[in-house]
Amino acid sequence: MEEEDKIEENTVALLVDSSSGGGESRWVDGSEVDSEPAPQFSVEETGSKDGYGSVRRRLVKKPNRLNSLDVEAMEIAAAQGHHSKDVSIWYTLALAFQTLGVVYGDMGTSPLYVFTDVFSKVRIDNEVDILGALSLVMYTITLLPLAKYVFVVLKANDNGEVIPLSGGTFALYSLISRYAKVNMLPNHQPADELISSFRLKLPTPELARAIRIKDKLEKKGTLKTMLLLLVLMGTSMVIGDGILTPAISVMSAVSGLQGQIKGFGTGAVVIVSIILLIALFSIQQFGTGKVGFMFAPVLALWFFSLGSIGIYNMVKHEISVITAFNPAYIYLFFKKNTKDAWSALGGCVLCVTGAEAMFADLGHFSVQSIQIAFSFVVFPCLLLAYMGQAAYLMKHPESASRVFYDSVPESLFWPVFVIATLAAMIASQAMISATFSCVKQSMALGCFPMVKIIHTSKELMGQIYIPVVNWFLMIMCIIVVSIFQSTTDIANAYGIAEVGVMIVSTTLVTLVMLLIWQSNLLLVLCFPLVFGSVELIYLSAVLSKIAEGGWLPLVFASFFLCVMYIWNYGSVLKYQSEVREKISMDILLDLGSNLGTVRVPGIGLVYNQLVQGIPSIFGQFLLTLPAIHSTIVFVCIKYVPVPVVPQEERFLFRRVGPKDYHMFRCVARYGYKDVRKEDHHIFEQLLVGSLEKFLRKEFQDLCLERNIEFEYNNRVLVSLRDPEVPSSYGADDLRTPLIQQDKRLEDAGTSGPEQAVSALPSSVMSSDDDPSLEYELSALREAMDSGFTYLLAHGDVRAKKNSYFLKKLVINYFYAFLKRNCRAATANMSVPHMNILEVGMTYAV
Repeated sequence: MEEEDKIEENTVALLVDSSSGGGESRWVDGSEVDSEPAPQFSVEETGSKDGYGSVRRRLVKKPNRLNSLDVEAMEIAAAQGHHSKDVSIWYTLALAFQTLGVVYGDMGTSPLYVFTDVFSKVRIDNEVDILGALSLVMYTITLLPLAKYVFVVLKANDNGEVIPLSGGTFALYSLISRYAKVNMLPNHQPADELISSFRLKLPTPELARAIRIKDKLEKKGTLKTMLLLLVLMGTSMVIGDGILTPAISVMSAVSGLQGQIKGFGTGAVVIVSIILLIALFSIQQFGTGKVGFMFAPVLALWFFSLGSIGIYNMVKHEISVITAFNPAYIYLFFKKNTKDAWSALGGCVLCVTGAEAMFADLGHFSVQSIQIAFSFVVFPCLLLAYMGQAAYLMKHPESASRVFYDSVPESLFWPVFVIATLAAMIASQAMISATFSCVKQSMALGCFPMVKIIHTSKELMGQIYIPVVNWFLMIMCIIVVSIFQSTTDIANAYGIAEVGVMIVSTTLVTLVMLLIWQSNLLLVLCFPLVFGSVELIYLSAVLSKIAEGGWLPLVFASFFLCVMYIWNYGSVLKYQSEVREKISMDILLDLGSNLGTVRVPGIGLVYNQLVQGIPSIFGQFLLTLPAIHSTIVFVCIKYVPVPVVPQEERFLFRRVGPKDYHMFRCVARYGYKDVRKEDHHIFEQLLVGSLEKFLRKEFQDLCLERNIEFEYNNRVLVSLRDPEVPSSYGADDLRTPLIQQDKRLEDAGTSGPEQAVSALPSSVMSSDDDPSLEYELSALREAMDSGFTYLLAHGDVRAKKNSYFLKKLVINYFYAFLKRNCRAATANMSVPHMNILEVGMTYAV
């Protein structure tokens, strides 16, 4: 008896360990679906006197098993081998050349207007004014773009997706969301961490600081809200940049004609700028890919022109401007000009316009290529350009208002003017595309109303066009140019937007250093202390220009911040309402497999936001429709905090209810940079194909479980008869994930689930669910042939009657207005209207 009790105790320990281990795949029957975890049973609870069969039966039916979605994610992750490839130096150099056309246009056009704005605040009396301003510009470029972004912030990349910007603040937010559950929509699943692009490394237990920060962020709703508002503010500033960049870049380029063409005044500059802006925004619908091949050569020629003209002016006028490398001139500049010098900082900060947006759309570039391009081309050419302009001003201080074009040799004016205009339009194009990408990523994370997105390239997923945003930006640009009619006033607005985004990114990167990098505390403090102090100084300077045009980006940012926060707030409340009102599985079990109605051939796709539970919309369909489809799939389109989810890892399935219900849950996962451009027919084929794989895998796992149980039962019986047989037999089998057991089964001569069934003794097979695989596959194919129907909810969100006034105002009017005027879910899916069934729902939040 002691030997038998020992064997029995061993059996219980092994089974409990194998059922709760992280590496085992388990199929899930209807009793486990969307329910609370079943309790674990100990030896005392089950008792040893009931015999091995009773213990085994209770343990197999009741343990706390893994969620089948998590299991499937393990299998997919194990099957995919994602290996990094060595990149040659020539490929990196080619990428570095391409970055010139996409990345650095905004910063490259800054020499058109920086000194013009600086010396509109400071009068040139002697060389201290010129050398002090030049020294300020040189060290600003060195400190912020070079030191901060190129060599520090680029390390905060999202699995190769470089963070700043477009959508850089959202990319940082998604990175933080993977390490701490700060996302306002609580739909995180363990299965998400198995996506190959997730590559999550949790804070180590040794670093209690990171653990404490993580716990505070997850537990305090106030901190989550503050973090979200910070991210939305940064994103709003970037969208504001999409308005100001085209306006100031194009207008600065056109202003060169004022001194060249007689009678070409301010009015003419405004008219020509508006015409160019209309042309620029009108070609957006064709996509940048058709003319994108010209971007890099044009910008390369532009940087070459900047450097060459700078060297020419230094040699011809004043080579001594190289003494501006001495930072003492900054001190002398402030000592001489005091308040005017502080005001001139607002113009000086324009030399780094694009430092936040210069990493826009960088899914196709590497960190090394960005560093090479900036360090060896952009940085030296910009320094030479500013030094050349300073050298020219040393001899011609009266030309401060149009120093760039005056410093160009007379014979080269027209070629340089054409290149400058093209460079300004390319810089504007990059910022417009960055705004599109920013809006798309905001939509993916539930922070922007649904708008129409057109994909302009079949090869590059990042090339998109958003008509509503495009025409809004164009109208705003025209209004800005018409009202201000001067690059100086636009520059005041531009500076506030740039510095605002810089401060947001500094704050978020500091949090990344604390939470994820787990850097030394001294280094963490140095980052905001050095860069944050410089940015705050610049912020204090540009905020003084609020009355002179600085109010404009604040208005834009406030407007977009309100829109995005209200949309996110309403979406979160709606999701929480759906979670509260989901249908109990017991109700469906009481209805039976016919669900209390008639089942007709076809596949019904019930779209909802829940990753667990049965949505209340399904109950509405059961009450409304006279019949329901033979196969029901609850589809949840879910955006996870990674840039891209590989196609083979897109779908996860689990069974809902017993087998004869033919109901399944499907979670379709997308990254925030993924493009849902597949046709609905392709989506349906991918979904059904993945569902068939799931059914086969589920059946195979069932057979393997029974095979293991049968072998184990036989071995225990032999052990009881012959004490010399080791009682630990089967431990390796039970601890080995079924993914590996599949391979062992195939090696033994079985190549699929049907052969696995035939390999099992008939005593193991149950007559209830034996030939169910072929039956289910046939039923699925028959339903597929009958067609798909999309079952959607036309939801109306209303605040509860006892809600406070502000909540009723936001939900019943502002959020309702956005919801009525945004793009409907049916339009985003490109589904024929004859295949759609909608039912009205009212969510009380």
